[in-house]
Parts: sequence; C-alpha cells; structure tokens
Amino acid sequence: MPYLAAWELQKRIAMQVMNNIRCGREPGHRLLLVEHDPVYTTGLRKDDYTPEVEAELRQTGADFYRTNRGGLITFHGPGQLTAYPILHLKSFSPGIKWYVCALERTVIRTLRVLGITAQTSPHTGVWVGDNKICALGLQGRHVTTHGLGLNCNTDLQWFDHIVPCGIPDKGVTSVTRELGREVTIQEVEPHFLEAFSEIFNCKVVMNQPDFDEAKGIPSHHV
Repeated sequence: MPYLAAWELQKRIAMQVMNNIRCGREPGHRLLLVEHDPVYTTGLRKDDYTPEVEAELRQTGADFYRTNRGGLITFHGPGQLTAYPILHLKSFSPGIKWYVCALERTVIRTLRVLGITAQTSPHTGVWVGDNKICALGLQGRHVTTHGLGLNCNTDLQWFDHIVPCGIPDKGVTSVTRELGREVTIQEVEPHFLEAFSEIFNCKVVMNQPDFDEAKGIPSHHV
C-alpha cells in the first residue's frame, strides 16, 4: 500500500469524523490496518533531514515523506502491521497521554498472546529489552491520525540506514526474530484487533469507508 494513499485516506476519514461530531452524529471512528510499500517518514521534528539525506534514503528503493505526526524518522514496509486509529479522542479519554499508553498496552497485550514479553520505556513505543518492536508516531488534536508500526516479519535491514525514532545505541526487532519462526501480519492481526477492542472498550467491526481510494484497505469500524 503506497504511504501517500493511506495518508490522504486518513485525512479524508478524519474530516468526516469531525463533520459527524459537529452535526451531532456518531463519530464513525475507524481503524485502518495496512502493509506499506517501503517508505521512510519523518515527523514534525524534521530539520535534520536535508535534501541530500532524503536522496540517499530514496536510493535504497524506499519512498520518503515529511509528515505532521510526532516523533522522528522511522520505516514502514512489507512485514510490518501498520495501524492508523482515526478516533474522536474525547469519546475515549480527554488526553493524549492516555491514548499513547492505550496503544502501547494494546501492542504489549498482542505480543503477550504470541509469547513475547514486551514493555514500555522512557522512550515512546514498545520494546523487547533494548530493541524496539513497535514505533508510535501520532497526531492527536481532536481526531487522531497516524499511529503505530509493529514489526512482524519485517526485513530489519531497512532500519540500518537511519537512527530509528532518533534514539542512538538502541536496536530494532520483530515478532519473527523474537520467536525464531516466520510470523506474518495475518497471524498477528486478529490478536491485535482483540487487544484493541479490550483496551479501548469498543467493538471492532470490519467495514469499508465509502471512498474510492479505500478499496482493498482493511478498515474496521470502531
């Protein structure tokens, strides 16, 4: 899934959610689950990424985009379960700190079911020891966009070209590496959806947004 298409879709759905709120209707929360083509993205703190650095990263065969999410540079690509909750935040909690914690707990619970003990750290995201297995990068004003990337069977060599999330001296890992066997997105996804529904105390129903660009994108109505 091209990154730009998913980003544009997020903005369309977020606008729809805001319009629903203004008109007194149900928000129509959505959860998009995608597997991206190789792409590096930066957040609001992006001054270190010069055109020269961008060109070098594009030479790896990946796209490169500057976004409005929090956080520094990360990678999305094949083998990574990328989740974009598009939620009216006040319908769940008044604060972004709760939201970040809820997403981290969702991933930790997902991994526990799979047999991996993971935890948070002073750095955002979910970790197995000193290795990050899931990165978070969010935009949480009124309606949330962007989200998280959980490495299932991602080729971790993509991370060799960057300092993931701007944290030196730390590594990255995947579900496959931790379990010592091939673990696909398809195996992880149902556990993630179950954990999400439990942590966010909601029912998650498979549905499709009424946008042409959403065809083929797994979308869940929350």
